[in-house]
Amino acid sequence: MNSTTEQAPALPEARRVAAPARGTAPGAGTKKRKRSKPPQQSFRSRLRRDKQMLLMMVPGVAFLLLFFYIPILGNVIAFQDYQPYLGIGDSLWVGWQNFVDLFGNPDFIHAFWNTLYLAAWQLVFLFPVPLVLALIVDSLISTRVRRIFQSIAYLPHFLSWVLVIAFFQQMLGGAGFVNNLLRDWGMDPIPFMTNPETFPVMVVVQMIWKDAGWAMIIFLAALASIDASLYEAAAADGAGRWRRMWHITLPGLRPVIVLLLILRIGDILSVGFEQFILQRDAVGAGAAEVLDTFTYYTGVVGGGWSSGAAAGLAKGVVSALLIYGANKLAHRFGEDGIFAKQVR
Repeated sequence: MNSTTEQAPALPEARRVAAPARGTAPGAGTKKRKRSKPPQQSFRSRLRRDKQMLLMMVPGVAFLLLFFYIPILGNVIAFQDYQPYLGIGDSLWVGWQNFVDLFGNPDFIHAFWNTLYLAAWQLVFLFPVPLVLALIVDSLISTRVRRIFQSIAYLPHFLSWVLVIAFFQQMLGGAGFVNNLLRDWGMDPIPFMTNPETFPVMVVVQMIWKDAGWAMIIFLAALASIDASLYEAAAADGAGRWRRMWHITLPGLRPVIVLLLILRIGDILSVGFEQFILQRDAVGAGAAEVLDTFTYYTGVVGGGWSSGAAAGLAKGVVSALLIYGANKLAHRFGEDGIFAKQVR
């Protein structure tokens, strides 16, 4: 029988599309193409490719090994009654006795709390100064003025602490410029450099003058990475300078601020050695004694090598725990910190 309906011409094989089954999503039956992985290079080929970079790393790696990692092995004397003429191999083992004696020593407890007190002053008053300086330099329009300001700000970093203390002594000491000026005006001199009560303020001022300009460079590099189009868009929307800084600049600097804050917290027990030992006799051990000076006078000057090593080891362990805790806290606030949190 002849059908009254006309049959549609058959489509070519290449143009036929299979209709998806009922109840299945479109594209469910299609297979995803796997991306081809680039061929992996052998270890020798990568070694030849990165030979120049590896050679440049050799001095830095050798420096770290000789002066940081190999000396870690010397911490074994913290568990011995170490005698230099006997050596590590023949010295008696005492276990944790050095730590028990250390934490029962009132001088160590005083040095520990004094270190935390001075570190709190540095963290509160010193840490924000490089950020403020970076914002000031970034707001300068003239490139020449910006370069001059940067050079003046970070030049004191290259001076040793001996020169820095000598400079402050010549300016603020008993026979310094400021006190001589006060005497000429008929006023009593002020003991800036020998007053134990104002010693924390003097320490912070000295560190700001010496290192704030150098720390500013990190924030300037972070400011340069912020997209300039964000400022242009905000200015077009009517945002002033303060609103642009609050909503663009500070959020852009937040990862760097968190990272530096974690590192500073981890190094909070290292408030400085040269700066304090140079002023210890002027203000007294009660004001300038910190863990570093306690370790030096106990271990090197007093001959208590094991006690000094125990103090240094305890300081290192506490610093590592502080870094770990600060990094965990950064993860809670959504920041990467020192190392990013692994997401599975």
